[in-house]
Amino acid sequence: MKKKPVIFPDLSLERMEHGRVVGVDEVGRGPFAGPVVAAAVILDYENIPHGIQDSKKLSKTSRERLFDEITSSAIVGIAEATVEEIDAINILQASLLAMRRAVFNLAIRPDAALVDGNRDPELGIKTRTIIKGDAHSLSIAAASIVAKVTRDRKMCALAEDFPHYGWERNSGYGTDEHRKGLRDYGVTPLHRRSFAPIRELLERS
Repeated sequence: MKKKPVIFPDLSLERMEHGRVVGVDEVGRGPFAGPVVAAAVILDYENIPHGIQDSKKLSKTSRERLFDEITSSAIVGIAEATVEEIDAINILQASLLAMRRAVFNLAIRPDAALVDGNRDPELGIKTRTIIKGDAHSLSIAAASIVAKVTRDRKMCALAEDFPHYGWERNSGYGTDEHRKGLRDYGVTPLHRRSFAPIRELLERS
């Protein structure tokens, strides 16, 4: 059986807009612990790093390389919404908040935005939402890489303070290792208490 060809995102969607176009994506909606992180990327169309792809389809080594190349060649904004904000306003609203912050953190104001997903984060500029946008738009794919690497690095650092949950390997997702850590050592201040598995654990204890 022949392998399906790898389809890379391109600039087709960006070319449909006028002026500076920013790609926006977030990472970390599903984990039990840690913030949700968003990135906003305005690519330099004359200097685009090779191999940009949906971050989930890349190896860690490729993501790390591309993170360095994107942040050195593009205009990048990065932001997060905290665990406390996730619990206060829910993970969807926290994700949209992180996106708004990431765009605000850009050194220049874009003219239009391409946003991964189907929810408009209300950026105050022309916005197009695209389901699976990181598979279609180079700008969104670049944002997904920046957000993913940023969050993974943050969770590795946090694992040094909370070493029993395997965050340096699972990034806060609900793996068997993480669940065992919760059973053995309990809930930390970085766990999302509004998430059912954490809420149920607290109720039982």
